[in-house]
Amino acid sequence: QVQLVDSGGGLVQPGGSLRLSCVASGIIFSVYDMAWYRQAPGKQRELVARITDGGRTNYADSVKGRFTISRDNVKNTAYLQMNSLKPEDTAVYYCNADSYRAGPYWGQGTQVTVSS
Repeated sequence: QVQLVDSGGGLVQPGGSLRLSCVASGIIFSVYDMAWYRQAPGKQRELVARITDGGRTNYADSVKGRFTISRDNVKNTAYLQMNSLKPEDTAVYYCNADSYRAGPYWGQGTQVTVSS
């Protein structure tokens, strides 16, 4: 059974930082591309960042230079380090795993709120 467990969200002031984690089980983690998406109230879900199985990364323009995606194939975990957070980053953040073999799979989501 495939399971992605997102964690690390919370309430943070503008300019603050958070690190999200996504622990995967039931998949061969190393062959999956991992990504973080977010969905704000009344808006469509959007891609925030992706890291391929080979370690290549890409980011939404709105988060370039502030967010960093990484992965640990030993711990079966993907991370999203978020710095210089802005109120417009407020959303539910979802982990995603996808490959040409199977997927996509989704985490349950973790709420990030940026507010003073």
